Amino acid sequence: MRPTMTAKVIIFDFDGTLANTIDVIVDITNRLALEFGYKQTTQVELEQLKKLSSREIVKHSGISILKLPFLIRKVRAELNKEIKNIRPICEITDILSELSSMGHRLGIITSNSKENIVEFLEKNDWQHLFDFIYSETTLFGKSKVINNLIKQEDLNREHIVYIGDETRDIEAARKSNIKAIAVAWGFNSPDVLAQQNPDFLVHQPQELLSAVIALNSSEIQLNSDLSNQGTLKI
Repeated sequence: MRPTMTAKVIIFDFDGTLANTIDVIVDITNRLALEFGYKQTTQVELEQLKKLSSREIVKHSGISILKLPFLIRKVRAELNKEIKNIRPICEITDILSELSSMGHRLGIITSNSKENIVEFLEKNDWQHLFDFIYSETTLFGKSKVINNLIKQEDLNREHIVYIGDETRDIEAARKSNIKAIAVAWGFNSPDVLAQQNPDFLVHQPQELLSAVIALNSSEIQLNSDLSNQGTLKI
C-alpha cells in the first residue's frame, strides 16, 4: 500500500518570504538612522549586507543592542503606513493555496506586527489560508516563539517546517529542532543561506512544493527503515 503524505505545520516568515517588503524596510530604516545612531545603507552596501548573516549585519550597522527592540517597534509602526502598497512575492499565492489544499496547516511567525499581517492577508484574500500569526519584537527570538507555539498547540516537531529568507530564520529552526527551508528570493544571498545548512534551499516559489514533498518522502523512508530494523530484531 502506498504511504500517505503526513500533514505538516508549515510556518512562514513574512517579510521577504511572503511579501516583497525589502525595499520599503530599507527606506524606513534609512529614515530612522539618525534617530537611532547608525549609518544609512546605500544600494551598493545593501548588496554586500545580503552576504552577511543577520548577526553580522547588526554588528556592521553599529546600532546598540539595547536600541534594537525600540527600532523594531518603530519600523513596525512605519510599515503600517506602507502595508497597503506592499505586494506578495510573485507566484506565492498559488503555492500557498496548493499547500493548504494538500492538507498542511499554514502559519506565520514574524517580527512585523500582527496588525500589519492581518491587513495584508485581508487585502490579498489570504486570511483563509493561515491558521495562526505569531508576532515577536526581537531579531533573534523566533526560536522561543516556535517553542511556545509547539507547546501551546501540542505539535510534533517532526511534522513542522519553517520557511524563511534570512540566516536568523534557519538559526531559529535549528535551535527549535525542526526542519528548515531557506528561500533565495528574500534578503540574504543564496550562498550565506547555504552556509546555515537548511534542509532545502529553494530559488523559486514552485520549488517549495517539491521541497515539502521531499521532506515527507524522507520521513516515510526513515519510518520504513526503523520499522524494518524492528522486524529484524524480532
